[in-house]
Amino acid sequence: MVTPAGTRDDVIVSAVAARDPARAAAYAETHGVPAVAADYAALLARDDVDLVYNGLPIAAHAEWSVRALEAGKPVLCEKAFALDEAEARTMVAAAVRADLPLIEAFHYRFHRVMLRAIEIVRSNELGPLVEASGVFEVPIPYARDEIRWRVDQGGGALGDLGCYPVHALRTLIGAEPEVARASIRLEHGVDAAAAAELRFPGEVRAELRCSMLAERPAAELVLRGERGRMKIVNFLAPQIGCRFTVEAGGETRAEPTDGPTTYEAQLAHVVGVLNGQAVPVTGGRDAVDNMALMDAIRAAA
Repeated sequence: MVTPAGTRDDVIVSAVAARDPARAAAYAETHGVPAVAADYAALLARDDVDLVYNGLPIAAHAEWSVRALEAGKPVLCEKAFALDEAEARTMVAAAVRADLPLIEAFHYRFHRVMLRAIEIVRSNELGPLVEASGVFEVPIPYARDEIRWRVDQGGGALGDLGCYPVHALRTLIGAEPEVARASIRLEHGVDAAAAAELRFPGEVRAELRCSMLAERPAAELVLRGERGRMKIVNFLAPQIGCRFTVEAGGETRAEPTDGPTTYEAQLAHVVGVLNGQAVPVTGGRDAVDNMALMDAIRAAA
């Protein structure tokens, strides 16, 4: 958030808070944040805060997003949105009561690559969809203080990594699937890897995979229809390298992948929402449905 905010003249990162005030002060000094709040509650009480970015571990998303909304602050909440569907519903209900935006920070969703991918699928250039796949794997070595390996902080591959292909497949196919089968590999009490086979309406088959045990990073989306195929390598952060190809009509073309970073695009969307010029495309029912599918994958494993 700090870097994209620095590229705009209508956004200021005004204050930061952490459990440890000394750590917050060090962060503020490093990144040029002008104020440090004594704690999270003090941050919510500040008059110069118009939006709260909740980048806490997943286990704290519900409590502090709800408290921010009750304090009159719109929220950009990191993914995964919550620990489960029930928490997500509680958060969305709080946003409705407060009549304030609660946006899930799926930054990839706002980049031109994903916007173009949605456009291609909706145009029916690929024809009726037949199958799809989504993968996000990152080697994350085990460490006792690594939040993605901590059960009490909502750690695990599905919450930290799998939420992306779950969301991308739902978004591109435009429907909610059933879980045909799923598997989870538990290590140190968390799901270190997960895989699932999904069945979307219209007999569209989809597979997804996520892992913290992978030898190398992988982030890929593939959709195949009756008339064509689309593949995106590194759909998550095109700004650090992406290949986006479409095969249709007997030809293969490369789609553009340049433009603002995913984080710049996300911040532009958030500002548009706050200014009343855009409607949130994440959060709300979308966030609840994403958590519901993740719950279903866990239940089926």
